[in-house]
Amino acid sequence: MNKVQLRDAKARLSELVEAAVTGEPTVITRHGKEVAMLVPIEEGRRLHPEAPEPNFVEYLMKIPCPVELPEDERPRIRDIDLFDDTAAA
Repeated sequence: MNKVQLRDAKARLSELVEAAVTGEPTVITRHGKEVAMLVPIEEGRRLHPEAPEPNFVEYLMKIPCPVELPEDERPRIRDIDLFDDTAAA
């Protein structure tokens, strides 16, 4: 396993990616501390599987049922006829 400083990793990225493709991981350090690792894609996917695509219907079904309001807090609904011909006369 290679260890490379971040500054050098930037300059040698293509080379490090090729090493990862052949199965050789590379640890990247910053100020002497290990901060990241470049690994083959199969290894990365094994460690961090992709989440399934979100399903909007399932998301909506997870919303809790509405809370029933006491009678005095319910919004008032008015019965209005928008097409009342007698009002125009």
